[in-house]
Amino acid sequence: MDAPLELLTNGGRRRRNRQWPDDEKARIVAETLRPGARVSEVAQRHGLKSNHVSSWQTMARNGKLVLPAPEDSVEFATLMVAPVVEDVTAAEPAASAGPEIMTGSVTIRLEPGASAVRIASVVRALTAIT
Repeated sequence: MDAPLELLTNGGRRRRNRQWPDDEKARIVAETLRPGARVSEVAQRHGLKSNHVSSWQTMARNGKLVLPAPEDSVEFATLMVAPVVEDVTAAEPAASAGPEIMTGSVTIRLEPGASAVRIASVVRALTAIT
C-alpha cells in the first residue's frame, strides 16, 4: 500500500533573508568584544551563523558600522613610547620610579605611588585585549 504524496507549500511566498538594522548589528558585534566572548556563541544566541557576525565585525573595523558605547566604564591611560635601551646598566629604573607591569616584550611603567586599584585596572585592561 503506497502512502499518498503530500505537497506542502509556503503560501506562494518566496523565502526572504532577514534584514538586520545597523543598530542591532552593532549591538551583536559589541557582545563579541566582551572578555571571554566567542563569535560562534554570540551568533548562535541570536539565531545567526558565525560568518554573518564576522562580516559585521569587519564592517565595524572598516568604519561602516558604528558600535554602541561600552556598558562598562572605560579608563584611558597615557602611553609614552621610549626607545629600546641596549645597555643593561642604563636600563636600571630610578629609585623614584613607579610600579612596572611586564607582558612579553612590553613594559608598562605606572606613575610613582600608583594605587592598587589603578594597577589592577591596568592589568584588567591588558587581559581584556590579549
